[in-house]
Amino acid sequence: MAGDVGSGAVRELLLVFAVAVAGLLLAMVAVFTPWHASPDEAAPAAPVELHSPTGGPTAIAG
Repeated sequence: MAGDVGSGAVRELLLVFAVAVAGLLLAMVAVFTPWHASPDEAAPAAPVELHSPTGGPTAIAG
């Protein structure tokens, strides 16, 4: 009966280890895979206009 308990514990530890490895692999894929399609060339820089909550443009001293 002691052999049955030991094999069950080893099987459960192997399952936990396998799930942990699968989680790490998914995390690595999420980190190193681009989440959006990137164009072949970089997008040109464009000026950005800021608006206040009232709707008028906000002047930025610079």
